[in-house]
Amino acid sequence: MSGGAMEAAHARRVGRRAATDTPALMELWLASWRATYADIDFDARLEWFKARLAALETGGALTLCLYEGAPTFLAGFVVIHPETGWLDQLCVHPNCFGAGAARALIEAARQASPDGIRLDVNADNTRARRFYEREGFSLVGAGAISCSGRATVVLEWRPNCPADGK
Repeated sequence: MSGGAMEAAHARRVGRRAATDTPALMELWLASWRATYADIDFDARLEWFKARLAALETGGALTLCLYEGAPTFLAGFVVIHPETGWLDQLCVHPNCFGAGAARALIEAARQASPDGIRLDVNADNTRARRFYEREGFSLVGAGAISCSGRATVVLEWRPNCPADGK
């Protein structure tokens, strides 16, 4: 790890989303999804995401934010329901792709839901699927068709599973 990457990793902090994080969180959601699926108009879906996030949080889900550096920069966030283990969103700023931000968020989600995590991911999102597989998630079935019309698959992580390697 380079000196700069080590500094960034040490300057990381995960915390619950504050109301003041909302504008940066919305921009991060847009940037992350635009970088993943450039052919989809995520600006048109922003109101859907705002309503979805509010409903998830009202229902008990936690939005955990990954803050980096000084001045503080919102590098990513994860939305996890501690009681059900459902991970609904994991977004990382494109400038942080491949720098350990997603792993830090998965670790935070595991702490919030230590008995297991389930999620669905677009079947054609190979970057995300490879990441989850490296993190010990296993394919457990087909998911629903996403808003974009893409097929999804359901992945699951359970503690102490042989595939986990942790």
